Order: sequence, then C-alpha cells, then structure tokens
Amino acid sequence: MEPQPDRGSRPEPAQQPDNAPTDQAQPTPRQACVLAGVFPGQPRAVVYEAATLAAALGHELVCAYVNPGRYVVSEASDGSVASASVDPDFDDTAEAVFPAELAADLNRQLAPQGHPWRPLLLAGEVAEALSHCADTLDAALIVVGTHGDVHATMRELFNHSVATRLARRQHRPVLVVPTHHGQHGSDSAWAGRP
Repeated sequence: MEPQPDRGSRPEPAQQPDNAPTDQAQPTPRQACVLAGVFPGQPRAVVYEAATLAAALGHELVCAYVNPGRYVVSEASDGSVASASVDPDFDDTAEAVFPAELAADLNRQLAPQGHPWRPLLLAGEVAEALSHCADTLDAALIVVGTHGDVHATMRELFNHSVATRLARRQHRPVLVVPTHHGQHGSDSAWAGRP
C-alpha cells in the first residue's frame, strides 16, 4: 500500500516533459532573410551582392519592389501587402502585383547562383516601406544600391538617397552597393560575374 500524504500537505505538481504541448501557442521561428530593394533597370550588382550575402549567411533572399504610386491597405506576417492606388481615377490592377518583367529579370540574374529567393511587392515611400518590411520580417540586413550617377554631387546623393534615409531609421545594417561607376554603370564592372 502506498503512503498517503498528510492532510495538511499539498501534493507536488506533476512535472511535464520539456516537449509536452502547452496551452499557449508557441511562435514558430521565422527564417532569417536578407532584404534587397529592387526596381526595373537596376544594375545587377545590387542583386548579385544581396544573393551572395544571403547564401553566405544561409538566409532567404527577399527582393522587394516598392510601388510609390500605391498605399498599404493591409499587411500579412510574411511582409506581403494589399495596396490601393493613391489616385482613385487610376486603379490599374497590374500595379497591384510584382512586375512580371522585373521578376523574370531577377530570375535570370539569380538562377546561376541557385539560391532561393522570393519577390515581394510593397507600397508607399520607398525607404519607409523597406524599413517597415525589414522590421516585419526581422531581416538580418537591407541591401540597396546607390542613387544617381558618377556626375551627381554628394549633396544630391544624400538628399535623395534611400540608403541614407534607411540608415537613419534602421537599427539593422544597411549595405549600400555602388552602382554609379564604370562606363555603363556597374553592369560593365560585373560583366564577368554570374
């Protein structure tokens, strides 16, 4: 016969194994990512460096295009947004999806590296949208290209620079890839790279 506890004593609470389910939902860990700001006609050095870093870090590459002619209506936890045109007289549904030509160009650039990536369409002011997306995704870093060309003054570069605005707002690293060197932009300097 087992000993009975004293009437004044309390039984010890049952110990649960470490892997036992709990009543509270446990957050699923989010895969770290490198967030690259992309746009049509951008020198390929930006995407190349972002993909190289993502592969070296073992992170997902997220290529985000920001449409400044739209505003965010709702947002999902994966960073994707539903948006509407800032001009109610011009509501082109084609602008509510990631540009197909840009996606095809990114696919051509990234296929040789074989690293997984995904496109993401954002809306609003470019630096603000990228900053918010980086926070939502908890991005390891943000990669953007320089603004302007070799003849732009430093003042012009910093007054209009998405990179400068990001660096002032963000607590995470912002990598700025130079795109204004070479005869035809950085594509000539990157011609021998995949």
